[in-house]
Amino acid sequence: MTASRIRGFTLIELVVVITILGILAAFAVPRFISLDAQARSATVTGLAGTVRSAAALARGMSMATGNTSTVTMEGQSVALVNNYPDASAAGIEKAINLSSGDFTATPGAAAATGTYVWQRVGATTAATCQVSYTPPAAAGAAPVITALTAGC
Repeated sequence: MTASRIRGFTLIELVVVITILGILAAFAVPRFISLDAQARSATVTGLAGTVRSAAALARGMSMATGNTSTVTMEGQSVALVNNYPDASAAGIEKAINLSSGDFTATPGAAAATGTYVWQRVGATTAATCQVSYTPPAAAGAAPVITALTAGC
């Protein structure tokens, strides 16, 4: 056998492999690019579920203890309005105990009637990639929890 038969690949083989890799990349890259938006959307939806659960748990604790102004959740005193957490850092923020840096939080202007908003960091349009919480306006009503994912 000569040395030329044993060595490497031919130019045609290399061109075919590069062409196949290019075709695969053309299909794969767009899928990977859209995954970050799906991940942001999923975290917003997950946070909305956490807010719903925390509000329901706070209401249950309030009803069980008969205390309508505060309840203790995981060692934190949570401020209430109409048996649900209020829209302040001392209310719903303590109830959910969010520790990640994935969201920026804006407490409501008035704890009893304001709206607490968490916007997803890195979103294309932060105003449409967020969770909002508005405590109930009257006793017996439920809070309004909205998740927007269009701008994630």
